[in-house]
Amino acid sequence: MAKAPVLTPQSEDFPRWYQDLINKAELADNGPVRGTMVIRPYGYGLWERMQQEMDARIKDAGAQNAYFPLFIPQSYLTREAEHVEGFAPELAVVTHGGGKELEEPVVVRPTSETIINDYFSKWIQSYRDLPLLINQWANVVRWEMRPRVFLRTTEFLWQEGHTAHATYEDARDYAAYIHKEVYADFMVNVLGIDVVLGRKTPRERFAGAINTLTLEGMMGDGKALQMGTSHELGTNFSKAFNTTYLSKDGRQELAWQTSWGTSTRMVGGLIMSHGDDNGLRVPPRLAAVQVVVMAIKGDEAVAKVREIGDRLKAAGLRVQVDDRIDTPFGRRAVDWELKGVPVRIEIGPRDLEAGTAMLARRIPGGKEPVRLDALAELLPAVLEEGQAQLLLESRERRESRTTEVRTIDEAAEAAVAGGWARIPWSTLGQEGEARLAEQAVSVRCLVAEDGSVPEADDAPGTVAIVARAY
Repeated sequence: MAKAPVLTPQSEDFPRWYQDLINKAELADNGPVRGTMVIRPYGYGLWERMQQEMDARIKDAGAQNAYFPLFIPQSYLTREAEHVEGFAPELAVVTHGGGKELEEPVVVRPTSETIINDYFSKWIQSYRDLPLLINQWANVVRWEMRPRVFLRTTEFLWQEGHTAHATYEDARDYAAYIHKEVYADFMVNVLGIDVVLGRKTPRERFAGAINTLTLEGMMGDGKALQMGTSHELGTNFSKAFNTTYLSKDGRQELAWQTSWGTSTRMVGGLIMSHGDDNGLRVPPRLAAVQVVVMAIKGDEAVAKVREIGDRLKAAGLRVQVDDRIDTPFGRRAVDWELKGVPVRIEIGPRDLEAGTAMLARRIPGGKEPVRLDALAELLPAVLEEGQAQLLLESRERRESRTTEVRTIDEAAEAAVAGGWARIPWSTLGQEGEARLAEQAVSVRCLVAEDGSVPEADDAPGTVAIVARAY
C-alpha cells in the first residue's frame, strides 16, 4: 500500500496544500479569536529576516523608525471622508474601558495616516522641517470576513511609512523610490519573487490617495497577491489636519504626503510562490537557517556536526546543528524538507570514515557527496544557485501563464483558467473593470507596454493586468 503524502498535492487542492504546509512546517496556528493567528517560532523567524532586510532598505531611504499609539480617537478618521468610508467596514471600535463607557469611542489602529498627521501638524513648522520621513513597525486590526492565515487576518504585523514633503514632485518621487528601490529590490533580490510593478486603478486605489503604486506577484496557482503598496496622498490629509509649513517665500503651504506598507502577507506570498509538494522552499538570502548540519547517528558524528556547524558559522553562514540522534533521521530530514531549509549537510559514521558529507539541496533537489574540508568554500555558491533558481522559476511561471487578450471575455477566461491577462486599458476601462468584478476577477495594476509604471491612468499604451486574486 502506497504511503500517504505528507502534504495534500498542489494539483489536487491548492488551498488545502497551503494550510497543510503552514501546519506541518510549524509556521503558524489559528488564534482564539476568529481571524487572528499565532505565528510560531519558525514562521516568526522568516518575518524577522524580512524585517531586517526591509528595515535596512527603509533606513537607507532616509526614513527613521518611530511608534504611534494603537488606539486612535474615532473623530480622527472622520476628518478625511474618503479614508473613513474606505475603512469603515473593517474597523474595530472600543466603546468601553476601565469598567465604563468612553466619552469618545476609539478605533483600534487599521492604519496610521490620521494619528500620524495629527503629530505631523505639530512637528512641521517650516520648509526646514521637510522632508519628514517616518516608518513604524507595528500591528494593525482590520475586521476580516474571510480570514486566511498570513494572507488575510484580523490582526497582522506590518511596517507603515509616512512622509511629508514640500512639493508634489518630491512626494511623488519618494513614493516611486520606495516602490522600486526598497520594495521591489527586496522582493526580487531577497524573496526571489518576480513581482510586477504597476499603478492601481481609481477603483482599487487606497482610500484617501491620489495614486497607489503596487507590486503584484503570481502565486503557484496562477492567482495574484498584492505584496506591497506605496501611496501618493497629495494634500488630502494635510487639509484635514492642517499640516502646513512656512515656505522660503514666507507663505503657509500644505505639505504633500506619502504612505507605504508591507506586511506578514509576504510570508503567505513566499509559501505560495516557492512551496512544492514536499514543503516550503526558502530563498537562501532570506532564510533564518541557510544550512542545517545533521548527525545521522553515532557520538562521533555528533561531535563532528558541532565542529562543522561552528566552522560554517565563522564563515558567515546562518547554521543550525541537528544532533538529535534519539529521533529517527528520516523524520528529521522530512521536517527540514518541510521547513524549506536550502541546504542539509548529512553526516554519519561512513561519511566520517571517507572524510565526506552528503549535501542535500532543497533547491532544485538532489544529493551529492562533498569533502568536509570543502564545505565552507562550496556552500556560498550553492546557496546563490538556489536563490537564482527560485527567481527564474517565478519569472518563467508568470511569463508562461500571462496571456495577451483583446476582449473583456478573453480576459475573464484567462483569469478563471488560472493565469493573468494583459488587455489595453483603453479597451477595458472602468466599465469593463466593473464587469470583471462581477466574476471575482480584478484589475491588479496598470503598466506601460514596456512594463514600466505609467505616469497616469490614461497614459497612451497603458495595459491592464487582470487576474483572480487573494
